[in-house]
Parts: sequence; structure tokens; C-alpha cells
Amino acid sequence: MSIKIFSVFILFVLGAVLAAIAELPYGGWIQIPVLSLLWWRLDPQSSASLKKQFALGLSFGIGYFVIGLWWLYISLHDVGGMHAGLACMGVFLLSAYVALYFAFATLAIPLFKKNCLSGLFLASSWVLAEFLRGYIFTGFPWMGFAETQFNGPFAPVAPFFGGLACTFLAVWASWEIYQLRKHVISSAILIAAVIGVTQISGLFTFTKPTGEPISVRLIQGNFEQSLKFNPQAIGQQIDFYAQEITKEAANLIIIPETAFPWPLPNLPIGLLDYLQNFSNKSGSSLLLGVIGEVPGEAGMQYSNRATGLSPNTAPYQYDKAHLVPFGEFIPIGFQWFVKAFHVPMSDFARGRLDQAPFTISRKDQEDIHAAITICYEDVFGGELASRIQHSDKPVNLLINMTNLAWFGESQASTQQLRLSQLRSLETGLPALRATNTGITAVLGSDGKVLKALPEFTQATLSTQVQGYSGKTPYVIWGNLPILGISCLLLLWGLIRYRRF
Repeated sequence: MSIKIFSVFILFVLGAVLAAIAELPYGGWIQIPVLSLLWWRLDPQSSASLKKQFALGLSFGIGYFVIGLWWLYISLHDVGGMHAGLACMGVFLLSAYVALYFAFATLAIPLFKKNCLSGLFLASSWVLAEFLRGYIFTGFPWMGFAETQFNGPFAPVAPFFGGLACTFLAVWASWEIYQLRKHVISSAILIAAVIGVTQISGLFTFTKPTGEPISVRLIQGNFEQSLKFNPQAIGQQIDFYAQEITKEAANLIIIPETAFPWPLPNLPIGLLDYLQNFSNKSGSSLLLGVIGEVPGEAGMQYSNRATGLSPNTAPYQYDKAHLVPFGEFIPIGFQWFVKAFHVPMSDFARGRLDQAPFTISRKDQEDIHAAITICYEDVFGGELASRIQHSDKPVNLLINMTNLAWFGESQASTQQLRLSQLRSLETGLPALRATNTGITAVLGSDGKVLKALPEFTQATLSTQVQGYSGKTPYVIWGNLPILGISCLLLLWGLIRYRRF
């Protein structure tokens, strides 16, 4: 095996190890020194061509994302019926695509080599790469370093500058650990000081409790995804949720994403009226995962919808705004893919980004307003922060409705839980997660899990949740500060060292 092939293999394995570490209890702490091994492998190559450096960074990224996203194979092959070879190819190609952003970010090493500020330049390039990964082609920022930092040293900066700032500090700290071989004392003091300041910043809070806690019931049905295409099984699923909803009153009752998996006009006659009557009589607000219909230029389109039923009030609706490529919308030029594999309901209408929050009303109590996200939308912290900032009503609670049955028994559920935790930390708001197979949970305003149901069980989580009011700096400013800092650092570096 040549040295070049060996280097590619080592970097692939290092990426895979780094992705696996994310699932450990203190993964955010452990990832940082392990990431420094990447710089140990790449820095000696900085005198090589940019092409070679890019290839090595790409190898690392592919290893990282193949392990982090392998569960897509389950949805393509086990649920979707795609040939195993094609499903493997699909996972690999997506992993290779998102790994391109990591590869571009590593080019900061040869561009700014032999410089005491190399760690800042590298962190800045990583932040910009991650931002672009969440933006280009509608974005796919899953499995970043930010959500892992919820269990790491830099989580407390999230309410100030968001997840991208956590990424910035994690990359910078890993570079400084690599520099310990040259500057033991100065690098150690600098790392300790930054971690210390970060931890102290966690003492500041920007939101506070408002009103009395609300009673909630989160219903986890645990229905297999393969049953979604079986009419008899769908009928049984709808009956289960209808019966479970009306079993007991609560201020708020939530069922998961597409828990009623037929389009609204095809639901059993009188179902929504029956649930509305229960809401009127019990004073319960209901949030239902359904398939909506939206008129469009080419006729009626389906939407991934949350329908809200409140006592003696017109129904509320939220249509998912950030759709999953290939799963919920078909990129231009790829219609052949859907026709080839007969993917049902795979081209949904897109909801607006300025949709109103859902209001939970209680007698003689302040209303509680909840920002809704459906599954994948939890990945986009900047969009959620913008919605809260520009909402006409103050947002007191986050709600995420999810169906991860597509991905079987994998780490997809724990990955998304960390994303929800980061969203709560960024916004300073508690969160409710209603899922089909797990992880159904209640999160505090600091993102910590207060209560949760076991995965892959049919159960209901009944508890009390305290709403919060106020806005964090991140909600007000969004990603602008960290992006501005990163851009200015890179611009200064390029001008200072004439790398243009």
C-alpha cells in the first residue's frame, strides 16, 4: 500500500471514528482532541498541492458522513425497496457531496500555514463551509460539530451566537491542542481561558418563566413505516390516535408528524369534527400530524402539515417550509428518480417561512404561543430564530413533530434529539418532541431532557411544561455576528498574506 493510499485510508477511518464519538455521553468534549489528529495528519501535507490537500480532506469527510448518515440506507432499502447496491451508492454519493464542504474548509491550512492565527482562519473557513452546507440546494447541515457541542465545553455560547459559534470554538480549540507540541504553556493557558469564559457565559439567562405550567400529552404510536402503504393498517393507526387523544384531557395534546397519513379529504368521515367536539368540551388544544392539500398552478398539491384544533376556534395549520430533498420535493432534473422507484407523495408544497405560531389558550390564564417545526426543520437554527424574532406573537415554546420510523433502529433519533436540544439552548425556550418511534421528550429551556419515553414503545408522555418569555441574543441577531467575524478574519488573512 502506497503512502498516499495509506493517508487516505487513515483519514477516512479518523472521520468515521469522529462521527461515532458524537454518540458518546461526552462526545462534544472527546471530539475536540480527536479532531486535532486530523490537523496532525493534514498539516505536514500543507506544502503539497491544493488538489492533494482537498482530496485528503474529502476522504476524512466521507468517512465522517458515511458513518453519520448510514441510516439513510434503511429508508432507501428496507422501507423504500431500493436495490441494496443502489441504496449503498445513494448513501455514499450524499456523503461525498456534504464532505466537499469539509474538504474546502481544510484548504485554510495550506493557505495560512506557518501562522500563529492559523487556528482562527481554519475555524472561520469551517464556519463558512457549514453555513453554505445549510444553504446551497436548500441545505443539508445534518451531523455538524455544533449539535455535538451540546455535550461539550462550548455549548454555553449558543444563546449568544448560535451553533456555528460552537463549531468555530471546537475547531479552534482542536487546532490549539495540535499546537501544544510547539507552544505547550501558551496554548494550554489559552484553551483553558476560553473554556473558562465560555462556561461563565452559561450563567447568563435571557428568558424567564411566564404564566402557569401547561399540561401536555405526547402520544407515541410506534407504527412501522412499511404500514404507511397498507390501507387496513392506516385505518388502525388512525383509530389508535383518535382513541388515545380522547382518552384524557390536557391543555395540549400532540400526535406525531403524519400520524394521520391520508390526505385530509380521505380521512374517515367525521373524524376532525369528532376531535373538534372533544376539544370544545374538554378545553384541550390538539396538534395533529396530517397530509394537507394546497392549491397550486398545476392543481392540488400535498403538504406535510400540522393541524391545530382549539376550543371553539377555527382550525390552525402549519405547512412544513423546509422540505427534505428527494423525500418531500424533487430537485429540478430528478423527476426520473421518483418515477423509477415509484416514491409516493414525494413532491410536497412548501409552506411559508412567516407562518404564525400555534396558540394554546386557557381559561383565566395567559395564552402560550408555540413555534412549530416538522422533523427535518429542526436542523435549521437560523430559520427558527428568525421566525421567533419576527413573529407577531411572543413565542413561549418550541414543538417538533417527527416520524423517524423511516430510519429504523439507528442513531438518527439521538442525532435529532441533540439538534432539538441545541435549538432550545439557542432560543432559551423549552421544547416538546412528539415522535412516532422516538425520541418523544420534553426539554427544558436549557435543552436538557426533563422527561422522555423509551424508543420503539407505544406510550403517552403526560407531564407539565413551563412556558418562557424573552429572546436570546441569537434570536435577535441570528448568525450575522459569527458569520461577520469569520468573513472579516478570512478577508484579513487573505489580504495580509496575499492569498488571492
